[in-house]
Amino acid sequence: MMVMTDDPRPPAASSLPLGLTSPVRRSAEAGPGSVTLTTTCEVRPVLRPIPGWVITLGIPVMLLVAVGAVWLMLGIGIDSTKLEVIRTGGTLGVGLGGVLVLWLGIRRQRSTELDLLAKYEAHELAERTAANTLAHQEQVASDARADAAARRITELYTKAVEQLGSDKAPVRLGGLYALERLAQDNESQRQTIVNVLCAYLRMPYELPEPLPDDADTDQREQHRALVQEREVRLTAQRILTGHLKPDRGEPYWGERDLDLTGAKLIDFDLVEARIGSSTFRYATFTGVAVFYQAAFIDHAVFDMADFTDTATFFKATFSRIARFEEANFNGIAVFDETVFARKALFRRASFAEYAIFNETTFEHSALFTDAAFASGGKFNNAVFNGNANFTGATFTHNAEFNSTTFASDAVFNEATLDGKPILPLESP
Repeated sequence: MMVMTDDPRPPAASSLPLGLTSPVRRSAEAGPGSVTLTTTCEVRPVLRPIPGWVITLGIPVMLLVAVGAVWLMLGIGIDSTKLEVIRTGGTLGVGLGGVLVLWLGIRRQRSTELDLLAKYEAHELAERTAANTLAHQEQVASDARADAAARRITELYTKAVEQLGSDKAPVRLGGLYALERLAQDNESQRQTIVNVLCAYLRMPYELPEPLPDDADTDQREQHRALVQEREVRLTAQRILTGHLKPDRGEPYWGERDLDLTGAKLIDFDLVEARIGSSTFRYATFTGVAVFYQAAFIDHAVFDMADFTDTATFFKATFSRIARFEEANFNGIAVFDETVFARKALFRRASFAEYAIFNETTFEHSALFTDAAFASGGKFNNAVFNGNANFTGATFTHNAEFNSTTFASDAVFNEATLDGKPILPLESP
């Protein structure tokens, strides 16, 4: 069978023995970055039909040969016995001719089947080539769409970030809403956008003070700018915290990490939020800070944080280390029914108002060394499954530990209540 190629040179004569196949591979390359298509077909030797003259002359010759052979064996004389032998020889010749005709028919049928098979394989090769070409075209189109989407995301992100740097509050608000839409539509960008929102909230900011009656134009303009920036920051907080609450109606962005180190937060609300790792070191919480039923999946750091008003961690869950070292609670600190699954560190923390830890569970060590409870501390029905260390802690007015469970050591060395030493509690 002749193999059609694009090569204008005449094909070389095949040197393959009968019955062997030769793989022929073709490849088409569309340039750098393209997909290479390779197809393989097998060249099968086709048994060509026997020429007609072979059939026309073959049968008579075979008969003559058979009759001649009988004649020579019997001699020239013919009697009844010889005649019977001749008949037998003729029958044999006819049989041989029939076998030849049958064999030639089988050869012709086989040749036809091989021709059909070659045509089928050529058709199948064409279909595979077309399918590979279509797959290549679809892949190229898919890559083009992905590139276009990536470019669009980059353009939207860049434009939104540029808007955040504007000196006009409405433009900054537009940038925040653009980032929110981008995060909702592109899950892979959510942590990045959360990082941008946190970075914006970490930028220096001073809350506006009441204007004096005799304020001049510059003072009023500065006050107006601070008020507008406060609204922008409240919007950034709402976008950030609203999407961390699985059951609050807005699309949930998952357990995202927060880095709000040194941020100034206003009436911060993480009610029923789920957070990955969180860092609030040196953060200032102006107004009420609410973490009711918040779940801190990874470490939570509030070291040196400043809570200017009530801080509510009622029924919150800390799955990893919770750090409140040297934190300042200027309002009531509510930790009722909170669960600390790992270490709870409140060393040198300052509680200006009541510190309420009723029914709180400390699964691991709880360290309140050198902590100051200016209005008293309540640990009624609390459970300390690890070591409880209140060494050097100072309580003013009262220290309530009614029905408190200490499963391990409870240390109150140098702890005082209204300036008087607290008797050490016995370990079980």
